[in-house]
Amino acid sequence: MTAEQKNTIDPKAFLYTYFKEIIAGVLFLFVYGPTFGWMWDRWNAASSYYSHGWLIPIVTIVLIYLQRDELVKIERKESGWGIVLIVIGLLIHLISAVLRIYFTSGFSMMFVIPGLILFFWGKETLSKIAFPVAFLVFMIPLPMVLITNISFKMKLFAAQIATYMLNDLGVRAIRSGSTIYMNTSSVVVDDVCSGLKYLISLTALGSIFAYWLKGSMLKRIFLFLCTLPIAIISNVARIILLALISEIWGTEYATGTIHDVLGFTVFVVAFVLLFFSSKVLE
Repeated sequence: MTAEQKNTIDPKAFLYTYFKEIIAGVLFLFVYGPTFGWMWDRWNAASSYYSHGWLIPIVTIVLIYLQRDELVKIERKESGWGIVLIVIGLLIHLISAVLRIYFTSGFSMMFVIPGLILFFWGKETLSKIAFPVAFLVFMIPLPMVLITNISFKMKLFAAQIATYMLNDLGVRAIRSGSTIYMNTSSVVVDDVCSGLKYLISLTALGSIFAYWLKGSMLKRIFLFLCTLPIAIISNVARIILLALISEIWGTEYATGTIHDVLGFTVFVVAFVLLFFSSKVLE
C-alpha cells in the first residue's frame, strides 16, 4: 500500500466507524436549530455585543485540531457518565424551549457537548480538549436584560472616571448621568461606549492567552482576570480622547470616522496590554 493510499480516507469505512457519532451530531444540530438561529441573529444584530460569536466555534475547532497528534494516541473508552450530562442538558433545553428562554437553551449545550464527547470517546479525551470545549461558552449571548443592566452601570462608571481624569488634566468637566459637560462641548457615553463590548471580546481573548501561558494555574487565572481592568482602562482612555477632541476642535470632530477609528484602536491597545501582561507573567 502506497503512502498516498494510506492517507486517503475511505468514505464507507469512515461512515461505518463513526456512524453513531454522525447520527448524534445531526440530531444535535436539529434539536438546537432554533437556538443556533437565535445566536446568529444576536451575533449579527446592529451594535451587537457578540459580533465575534461566529468565530468562537472556529477557534474551538482549530484548538482541537492542533492537538490531533495527541488525541489519536488516546485509547477510546466510552463512558456511560456522558449520558448523565446529556440528559441534564436536554432537560434544560426542553424547559427553555417551552418557556422560550434561548440563553439557558444555549447554555444547556455546555452539558450536552461534553456529555457526547464523554459518551463516545471517554474521560481522557474530554480532559484533553476541556478548554476548547469550555471556550464555546463565549459564543452564547447573555440575556439582553442583563446586558442592558451591566452596560448602564459600566457607562456611568466610565463617565465618572473620565470626568475625574479630565479635571486632573486641567479640563473643567462635570458629569450628569452618562453625559460629560465641558466648557464648550459635551460628550455622551452611550451603551456602545460603556466598554462592555470590549470586555466581552477581551474576556474570550484573555482566556486563550491564559490557556497558552506557560506558567502555573494561579498565573493563568490572574492573567484572565486582568482583562477586566485592561478593558475598563482602555475604554476610559478612549472617552477622554474623544472629550479632548470635542473640546479642542469641536463636537463634530469626535464623531464619525474618528469615533470608529478610536474604537478600533482601543481594542488594539487592549490586545497589546494583554499580550504584554502574558509575557511579564511568563
